[in-house]
Amino acid sequence: MTVRDIYEIIEKRSPFEEALSWDNSGLLVGDFYQEVSGIYLALDATDEVIENAKSKGCDLIITHHPLIFTKISNITEDDFVGRRVKHLIEHGMSLICMHTNYDIYGMADYAAKKLSLVEPRVLDICGLSGDEEVGIGRIGSLVNEITLRTLADQVKGIFGLKSVKVFGAADEPVRLAAICPGSGKSVVDTAIEQGADVLITGDIDHHTGIDANMRSLSIIDAGHYGIEHIFMEEMETFLTEKIKDIKIFTEPFGEPFWVM
Repeated sequence: MTVRDIYEIIEKRSPFEEALSWDNSGLLVGDFYQEVSGIYLALDATDEVIENAKSKGCDLIITHHPLIFTKISNITEDDFVGRRVKHLIEHGMSLICMHTNYDIYGMADYAAKKLSLVEPRVLDICGLSGDEEVGIGRIGSLVNEITLRTLADQVKGIFGLKSVKVFGAADEPVRLAAICPGSGKSVVDTAIEQGADVLITGDIDHHTGIDANMRSLSIIDAGHYGIEHIFMEEMETFLTEKIKDIKIFTEPFGEPFWVM
Protein backbone atom coordinates (compact mmCIF):
# COMPACT_ATOMS: atom_id res chain seq x y z
CA MET A 1 0.00 0.00 0.00
CA THR A 2 1.38 3.40 -1.00
CA VAL A 3 1.17 6.85 0.54
CA ARG A 4 -1.37 7.73 -2.17
CA ASP A 5 -3.56 4.74 -1.20
CA ILE A 6 -3.67 5.93 2.41
CA TYR A 7 -4.16 9.54 1.32
CA GLU A 8 -7.20 8.50 -0.72
CA ILE A 9 -8.69 6.57 2.23
CA ILE A 10 -8.43 9.74 4.33
CA GLU A 11 -9.69 11.89 1.43
CA LYS A 12 -12.98 9.97 1.20
CA ARG A 13 -13.97 10.99 4.72
CA SER A 14 -12.04 14.21 5.30
CA PRO A 15 -11.58 15.81 1.85
CA PHE A 16 -8.41 17.87 1.72
CA GLU A 17 -10.03 20.30 -0.70
CA GLU A 18 -12.54 21.17 2.05
CA ALA A 19 -9.80 22.60 4.28
CA LEU A 20 -10.19 26.31 5.00
CA SER A 21 -8.48 28.71 2.58
CA TRP A 22 -5.72 29.74 4.98
CA ASP A 23 -4.81 26.16 5.85
CA ASN A 24 -2.06 23.89 4.49
CA SER A 25 -3.35 20.34 4.68
CA GLY A 26 -2.33 17.39 2.49
CA LEU A 27 0.95 15.66 1.63
CA LEU A 28 3.54 18.19 2.82
CA VAL A 29 6.69 16.07 2.57
CA GLY A 30 7.43 12.87 0.69
CA ASP A 31 6.36 10.71 -2.20
CA PHE A 32 2.86 9.55 -3.16
CA TYR A 33 4.37 6.35 -4.64
CA GLN A 34 6.28 5.35 -1.52
CA GLU A 35 5.35 1.97 -0.08
CA VAL A 36 4.19 2.25 3.53
CA SER A 37 5.14 -0.29 6.18
CA GLY A 38 4.24 1.72 9.29
CA ILE A 39 2.14 4.78 10.19
CA TYR A 40 2.81 7.10 13.13
CA LEU A 41 0.02 9.38 14.37
CA ALA A 42 0.74 12.59 16.29
CA LEU A 43 -0.68 16.04 16.82
CA ASP A 44 2.49 17.82 15.66
CA ALA A 45 5.53 16.78 13.63
CA THR A 46 8.09 17.66 16.30
CA ASP A 47 11.71 16.48 16.33
CA GLU A 48 10.75 13.94 18.98
CA VAL A 49 7.81 12.64 16.94
CA ILE A 50 10.04 12.15 13.89
CA GLU A 51 12.60 10.23 15.95
CA ASN A 52 9.88 8.14 17.62
CA ALA A 53 8.41 7.28 14.21
CA LYS A 54 11.85 6.30 12.95
CA SER A 55 12.42 4.06 15.99
CA LYS A 56 9.14 2.26 15.27
CA GLY A 57 10.10 1.66 11.65
CA CYS A 58 7.40 3.99 10.33
CA ASP A 59 7.76 5.66 6.95
CA LEU A 60 4.55 7.73 7.07
CA ILE A 61 3.65 10.28 9.74
CA ILE A 62 0.12 11.67 9.88
CA THR A 63 -0.41 14.76 12.01
CA HIS A 64 -3.25 17.12 12.72
CA HIS A 65 -1.24 20.35 12.68
CA PRO A 66 0.68 21.24 9.51
CA LEU A 67 4.45 21.38 9.79
CA ILE A 68 4.62 24.01 7.04
CA PHE A 69 2.33 27.03 7.36
CA THR A 70 4.29 29.89 5.84
CA LYS A 71 6.72 30.32 2.97
CA ILE A 72 10.01 28.44 3.40
CA SER A 73 13.05 30.16 1.89
CA ASN A 74 15.59 27.47 2.78
CA ILE A 75 15.89 23.97 4.23
CA THR A 76 18.67 24.00 6.82
CA GLU A 77 19.50 22.67 10.27
CA ASP A 78 19.35 26.23 11.61
CA ASP A 79 15.58 26.56 11.10
CA PHE A 80 13.34 24.23 13.09
CA VAL A 81 10.88 23.68 10.22
CA GLY A 82 13.65 23.22 7.68
CA ARG A 83 15.44 20.83 10.03
CA ARG A 84 12.35 18.66 10.39
CA VAL A 85 11.72 18.60 6.64
CA LYS A 86 15.37 17.64 6.10
CA HIS A 87 15.19 14.85 8.66
CA LEU A 88 11.97 13.48 7.18
CA ILE A 89 13.59 13.28 3.77
CA GLU A 90 16.81 11.78 5.18
CA HIS A 91 14.80 9.11 7.00
CA GLY A 92 12.72 8.33 3.90
CA MET A 93 9.49 9.46 5.57
CA SER A 94 6.39 11.09 4.15
CA LEU A 95 4.22 13.51 6.10
CA ILE A 96 0.47 13.98 5.66
CA CYS A 97 -1.21 16.76 7.63
CA MET A 98 -4.98 16.82 8.02
CA HIS A 99 -5.94 20.01 9.78
CA THR A 100 -9.16 21.94 9.11
CA ASN A 101 -10.43 19.25 6.73
CA TYR A 102 -10.35 16.94 9.76
CA ASP A 103 -11.78 19.64 12.05
CA ILE A 104 -14.83 19.67 9.76
CA TYR A 105 -15.00 15.96 8.90
CA GLY A 106 -13.93 13.95 11.94
CA MET A 107 -12.82 15.95 14.97
CA ALA A 108 -16.07 17.81 15.68
CA ASP A 109 -18.30 14.75 15.56
CA TYR A 110 -15.92 12.70 17.68
CA ALA A 111 -15.63 15.44 20.31
CA ALA A 112 -19.44 15.70 20.49
CA LYS A 113 -19.67 11.92 20.81
CA LYS A 114 -17.21 11.87 23.70
CA LEU A 115 -19.36 14.47 25.49
CA SER A 116 -22.52 12.45 24.69
CA LEU A 117 -24.19 15.55 23.24
CA VAL A 118 -27.82 14.97 22.28
CA GLU A 119 -28.72 15.84 18.67
CA PRO A 120 -25.48 17.75 17.99
CA ARG A 121 -25.43 20.19 15.08
CA VAL A 122 -22.72 22.27 13.44
CA LEU A 123 -21.58 25.19 15.58
CA ASP A 124 -19.77 27.34 12.98
CA ILE A 125 -21.09 26.61 9.47
CA CYS A 126 -18.45 26.72 6.71
CA GLY A 127 -20.55 25.43 3.81
CA LEU A 128 -22.71 22.63 2.48
CA SER A 129 -22.02 19.03 1.55
CA GLY A 130 -25.03 18.20 -0.58
CA ASP A 131 -27.91 19.41 1.56
CA GLU A 132 -25.98 18.98 4.81
CA GLU A 133 -24.39 21.88 6.67
CA VAL A 134 -20.71 21.33 7.50
CA GLY A 135 -18.33 23.30 9.65
CA ILE A 136 -16.25 23.70 12.79
CA GLY A 137 -17.39 22.52 16.23
CA ARG A 138 -20.68 21.12 17.43
CA ILE A 139 -23.50 22.26 19.73
CA GLY A 140 -26.06 20.08 21.46
CA SER A 141 -27.73 19.31 24.75
CA LEU A 142 -26.05 17.52 27.62
CA VAL A 143 -27.87 14.38 28.72
CA ASN A 144 -28.90 16.18 31.92
CA GLU A 145 -28.72 19.72 33.21
CA ILE A 146 -25.73 19.93 35.55
CA THR A 147 -23.62 22.61 37.18
CA LEU A 148 -20.66 24.19 35.45
CA ARG A 149 -18.38 22.71 38.12
CA THR A 150 -19.71 19.20 37.43
CA LEU A 151 -19.28 19.61 33.68
CA ALA A 152 -15.74 20.92 34.12
CA ASP A 153 -14.93 17.85 36.19
CA GLN A 154 -16.44 15.61 33.52
CA VAL A 155 -14.40 17.31 30.80
CA LYS A 156 -11.23 16.62 32.79
CA GLY A 157 -12.15 12.95 33.02
CA ILE A 158 -13.31 12.53 29.42
CA PHE A 159 -10.19 14.08 27.92
CA GLY A 160 -7.73 12.81 30.53
CA LEU A 161 -6.68 16.22 31.84
CA LYS A 162 -5.27 17.27 35.19
CA SER A 163 -6.87 20.69 35.06
CA VAL A 164 -9.08 23.03 33.06
CA LYS A 165 -9.60 26.80 33.26
CA VAL A 166 -13.19 27.89 33.82
CA PHE A 167 -14.85 31.25 33.20
CA GLY A 168 -18.23 31.34 34.96
CA ALA A 169 -19.97 30.66 38.25
CA ALA A 170 -19.25 27.16 39.54
CA ASP A 171 -22.88 26.48 40.51
CA GLU A 172 -24.37 27.91 37.31
CA PRO A 173 -26.68 25.32 35.65
CA VAL A 174 -25.72 24.37 32.07
CA ARG A 175 -27.57 22.25 29.49
CA LEU A 176 -26.85 23.47 25.94
CA ALA A 177 -23.12 22.94 25.32
CA ALA A 178 -20.88 23.87 22.41
CA ILE A 179 -17.49 22.28 21.80
CA CYS A 180 -14.74 23.52 19.50
CA PRO A 181 -11.46 21.57 19.78
CA GLY A 182 -8.33 23.67 19.46
CA SER A 183 -8.50 27.45 19.58
CA GLY A 184 -12.09 28.61 20.05
CA LYS A 185 -11.91 32.37 20.46
CA SER A 186 -13.33 32.87 16.97
CA VAL A 187 -16.52 30.91 17.76
CA VAL A 188 -17.46 32.67 21.01
CA ASP A 189 -19.93 35.00 19.24
CA THR A 190 -21.39 32.08 17.31
CA ALA A 191 -21.89 30.06 20.50
CA ILE A 192 -23.68 33.02 22.08
CA GLU A 193 -25.86 33.53 19.00
CA GLN A 194 -26.88 29.86 19.12
CA GLY A 195 -27.86 30.15 22.78
CA ALA A 196 -25.16 27.94 24.29
CA ASP A 197 -24.85 27.93 28.05
CA VAL A 198 -21.21 26.86 27.88
CA LEU A 199 -18.40 26.61 25.32
CA ILE A 200 -15.72 23.94 25.74
CA THR A 201 -12.59 24.85 23.82
CA GLY A 202 -9.00 26.08 24.23
CA ASP A 203 -6.76 29.15 24.06
CA ILE A 204 -9.22 31.57 25.67
CA ASP A 205 -7.59 34.77 26.91
CA HIS A 206 -8.59 36.81 29.96
CA HIS A 207 -10.70 39.44 28.19
CA THR A 208 -12.48 36.98 25.91
CA GLY A 209 -13.42 34.86 28.92
CA ILE A 210 -14.78 37.60 31.13
CA ASP A 211 -16.55 39.33 28.23
CA ALA A 212 -18.26 36.04 27.33
CA ASN A 213 -19.45 35.72 30.91
CA MET A 214 -20.97 39.19 30.73
CA ARG A 215 -22.95 37.89 27.74
CA SER A 216 -24.17 34.81 29.67
CA LEU A 217 -21.73 32.29 28.14
CA SER A 218 -19.58 30.19 30.45
CA ILE A 219 -16.33 28.79 29.06
CA ILE A 220 -14.34 25.71 29.94
CA ASP A 221 -10.84 26.13 28.53
CA ALA A 222 -9.39 22.65 28.27
CA GLY A 223 -6.35 23.82 26.32
CA HIS A 224 -5.44 23.45 22.67
CA TYR A 225 -3.80 20.05 23.10
CA GLY A 226 -6.32 19.13 25.78
CA ILE A 227 -9.11 18.32 23.33
CA GLU A 228 -7.32 17.94 20.02
CA HIS A 229 -5.22 15.01 21.21
CA ILE A 230 -8.32 12.89 20.45
CA PHE A 231 -7.14 13.11 16.82
CA MET A 232 -4.71 10.29 17.52
CA GLU A 233 -7.15 7.83 19.08
CA GLU A 234 -9.90 8.55 16.55
CA MET A 235 -7.58 8.24 13.56
CA GLU A 236 -6.07 5.05 14.94
CA THR A 237 -9.55 3.52 15.11
CA PHE A 238 -10.48 4.82 11.65
CA LEU A 239 -7.31 3.63 9.91
CA THR A 240 -7.27 0.26 11.71
CA GLU A 241 -10.72 -0.45 10.24
CA LYS A 242 -9.55 0.51 6.74
CA ILE A 243 -6.00 -0.85 6.69
CA LYS A 244 -5.21 -4.40 7.78
CA ASP A 245 -1.56 -5.05 6.93
CA ILE A 246 0.22 -1.91 8.15
CA LYS A 247 1.30 -1.26 11.73
CA ILE A 248 -0.14 1.91 13.26
CA PHE A 249 1.43 3.69 16.24
CA THR A 250 0.35 6.79 18.17
CA GLU A 251 2.43 9.37 19.99
CA PRO A 252 1.94 8.91 23.76
CA PHE A 253 -0.31 11.44 25.50
CA GLY A 254 1.69 14.37 26.80
CA GLU A 255 0.66 17.99 27.14
CA PRO A 256 3.39 20.27 25.72
CA PHE A 257 3.70 22.26 28.97
CA TRP A 258 3.62 21.77 32.72
CA VAL A 259 1.98 23.79 35.48
CA MET A 260 3.49 24.41 38.92
